[in-house]
Amino acid sequence: MHLDLLQSLSLCGDSATPNDDRAGASARCAWVIDGATDLAPPGLLGDRGGAAWLAATVDAAFALGEGADLRATCASAYETVAARYTAERQREPVGAWELPSASFAAVQLVGDTLEVAWAGDCAILRARADGAVDWLTPAPDRAAESAEAAALGDALGTVRTPAVTADRRAARERPGRRVLGVDAAAAAAATDHASVAVAPGDGLLLMSDGFAALVDSYGAYDAPALMDAVRARGLAALAVELRAIERDDAACGRFPRFKRSDDATALWVRVGPHPRL
Repeated sequence: MHLDLLQSLSLCGDSATPNDDRAGASARCAWVIDGATDLAPPGLLGDRGGAAWLAATVDAAFALGEGADLRATCASAYETVAARYTAERQREPVGAWELPSASFAAVQLVGDTLEVAWAGDCAILRARADGAVDWLTPAPDRAAESAEAAALGDALGTVRTPAVTADRRAARERPGRRVLGVDAAAAAAATDHASVAVAPGDGLLLMSDGFAALVDSYGAYDAPALMDAVRARGLAALAVELRAIERDDAACGRFPRFKRSDDATALWVRVGPHPRL
């Protein structure tokens, strides 16, 4: 079996700032990466922000370092990131909050098994060929983050306000964050793994949290309805709907969040060969 790429989409949240998401697919692997928003101007890694640097580095590592299984693929990517960070770092970080970090989710076909790995809040939804729909990662849930955002009141709307920046820096330094970072051992320890049987025709939707907001933050779809919408209308139409919801709540009052619009990335692949091609 192999993976067929059907559609991919990646939108920046604000055209004035880089897109810190990445996604990619090969015949056996697919991945989505969401760099955690920079909370200071560039400098640690030269003139490029740490989030974009990390997302691009992990993306290239996944594309070039496919191993015998997903654990090996991830381990190779983590070692690449650590080596690149050591070589390219311009100074010591101001604090732990400045260290680049990212969420990610990835899959790799190994025989008739689909191996899954994730850290942070990227998500993978499967539509099985028999019609069932299930999450291969934990279902998206930003209730706690929404509550934190709501507590900031009028400071909401952009991560660049001093109140929001200070709040997010403090959050980055809390113990127990399960994210991909620049330390290979810590990234491996933070990564969860699972394996599931798959069949030709199974569809997979890999998403950054900015796209998964259609489910958890905005309640526009549940899992089966989202997959139905992807199949019927495609990713681009859903992206238009996503941004319309956010424009209609530009003050972030109805849906409390730290940014009006986040980078939103989705990758739709299918286990091939499909029986009805």
